[in-house]
Amino acid sequence: MTHVSYSEIKIWHECPFKHKLQYKDKLNGFLGNLHTAFGTAIHSVCEHGLLDENLDREAHFLEQFEKEIGSLNEKEVDIDEKLRSQMMGQYAPIVSSFKDELENYFGDFEVVETEEALYEDIEGHDTKFKGFIDLVVKTPDGRYHILDWKTCSWGWNARKKADKIINYQLTLYKFFWAKKHNIPLEMVETHFGLLKRTAKKNNTEIFRVTSGPKKVKNALTFLEKAVINITRNVSIKNRLSCKNCAFYKTEHCP
Repeated sequence: MTHVSYSEIKIWHECPFKHKLQYKDKLNGFLGNLHTAFGTAIHSVCEHGLLDENLDREAHFLEQFEKEIGSLNEKEVDIDEKLRSQMMGQYAPIVSSFKDELENYFGDFEVVETEEALYEDIEGHDTKFKGFIDLVVKTPDGRYHILDWKTCSWGWNARKKADKIINYQLTLYKFFWAKKHNIPLEMVETHFGLLKRTAKKNNTEIFRVTSGPKKVKNALTFLEKAVINITRNVSIKNRLSCKNCAFYKTEHCP
């Protein structure tokens, strides 16, 4: 195992056997859908729209969305035409609001990087942590802010916003980004940006996620536990995670 990502260790946490099927046996249980196509296209607008003020955001979204749908067609994924039509009327409030919301939230800020790659050593293991950070900005107080965009329908409830496993993504990004750039951890803060497809207003919501020393320690423990067990080929089935699994009741996981 040369590297792991947050997505991989999250899947291992959900079900070690699912991890085996997907990462060891290289089986594709989930091929994507319209929701992932929409999310990928919106992410592309957020990335390129911050770097190019003259970008036609709506045209860029439409181009990327059609590209993603073409990829789904090649994989023979069924397309829900009703949902596709709905999405065509839902992207505009997001692509027109995300930049303004960043300015409202951070005030004066400098874009440090978009889609920054991480490929950093995991201490004590012959494995690297791999990831891509959607956005890093710097504010006048000298602090750096890591933000991960999440597309969703109406938003997240308080329980999901506080979910420690979800939050560990940002905590790990913070730790390895700070390590990469030799920045003190206390000078880095973390945030999620929700891009809401079906919301009637406030289609972009940004909120801070705490990532102090205790959470950093817990996130690294979570990462190490996953790396150790993946290396040992531990692949026990977690029956509590079967309901929404693409492999459930297939020949691979009867």
